[in-house]
Amino acid sequence: MRFNFLFFAFFLYICTNAFAFDISEKLNYDLTWAGIKVGESMLEVKDNGSEIQITSKASSAKWVSVFYKVNDSVISTLKKQTSEDSKQKADRVFMWIPKNYRIKLKEGKYIRDKEIIFDHATKKAKYINHITNESLVFDINDSTLDPLSCLYYVRRLPLKVGKSIFIEVFDSKKLYNVEVQVLNKEIVETPLGTFRTILIRPIIKSEGIFYRKGDILIWLTDDEKRIPVLLKTKVQLGSVKAVLVSK
Repeated sequence: MRFNFLFFAFFLYICTNAFAFDISEKLNYDLTWAGIKVGESMLEVKDNGSEIQITSKASSAKWVSVFYKVNDSVISTLKKQTSEDSKQKADRVFMWIPKNYRIKLKEGKYIRDKEIIFDHATKKAKYINHITNESLVFDINDSTLDPLSCLYYVRRLPLKVGKSIFIEVFDSKKLYNVEVQVLNKEIVETPLGTFRTILIRPIIKSEGIFYRKGDILIWLTDDEKRIPVLLKTKVQLGSVKAVLVSK
């Protein structure tokens, strides 16, 4: 079985137009397979003033690294943009749009190093493969974001059970119109306590997620923070879970 520990970096391929962003945080997860801890993952947001940097890192547990070492990272950089709808300076709303997206995967002999440079002024995205030196330019739309930044947008959307959200993301040289299904409200127990949650299921396609054989399920806290406390996906042999252990 091939594990890819960037499940968390991509589990929400759900994006829309440039979005308001006002939160800094760090979330840590344990990754388990068949009840055994196989690694750790981290999601962090840093506000650098004119830019925001979202980072996802994942690594294999020591015992796994003996025969299959994993060291993955994804960084999404967003830049500040003023809403054109604001006529008065005092009323302007600052929004965040993707500027740069870099993914580095190192899993055993599997290595990837790719980058996307966004130019929303010209509605173009430059794709760079730093391993093969391939460089291509693609058309994008005003609503296009990268996979990682989308995570923080969807957490601010009104989610209604039984409804789906359709949003656009650019990744792996393609534009995807991603469906996010809002399935149910459930109680979830974690090492940090018991949470009321909203269960969602994004229908996505990408590398950099455990080699999946089924759906990805995500449990977000049913409050204003919408913290992802539990994630689950099927792989070739069984399923993998990510449980929030600290924040």
